[in-house]
Amino acid sequence: MAYLHLPTASRPAFMVPITAASSPLSLPPFPTQYSTKFSKWVRSKSLNLVLSGALTLGLSLAGVEVAEAKVGVNKPELLPKEFSPVIDVAGFLSDGQEKRLVQEIGDIEKDTGFKLRVLAQNYPETPGLAIKDFWQVDDRTIVFVADPTFGNILNFNVGASIDLDIPRSFWSRLAGKYGNIFYWKEKGEDASIEAAVMAISNCLREPVSPNNCSEVK
Repeated sequence: MAYLHLPTASRPAFMVPITAASSPLSLPPFPTQYSTKFSKWVRSKSLNLVLSGALTLGLSLAGVEVAEAKVGVNKPELLPKEFSPVIDVAGFLSDGQEKRLVQEIGDIEKDTGFKLRVLAQNYPETPGLAIKDFWQVDDRTIVFVADPTFGNILNFNVGASIDLDIPRSFWSRLAGKYGNIFYWKEKGEDASIEAAVMAISNCLREPVSPNNCSEVK
């Protein structure tokens, strides 16, 4: 499961791809039924929704289920004073773990040109939409929100340029392997976050081919 929060009672489908020029306020309505393709979420303006904290995804063979929306969050006061690609407002990570992730994320960006950003939160304690400007999110950015509120702790929003190279099924398989409640309950939220970052790192470093990222490592 994943999450998003918007002040609305309806639930329309997400159909608009993320672009650098997308307005952070021009949000589509919530879907009224299950989506049949994971891509309808990955290629949407769901960044606003993910960062707000209230989108809940049920990843299954049927696709993505969007749970009931909740009120959006925008708390810039929870942002760190200095830039960091990892923001842990939930306290899931030790200082050492956070430093390792920052180093790995820096290496990913240096080697691939893609930006990975990690936000660990417990809704509603989250900076929410304030993250978008803080991180200067664009179409080469992966926003990874770790929040166990609705069960599955791994939630992703993928920029359009990355979506061209990485199979969309990779994100659902990654969430299914390391984000399920049994995994993080047994091993800890920190273990799920670290495993997901390393899996993303391995995937982004694979040569683009019909079979790249076919295995979640």
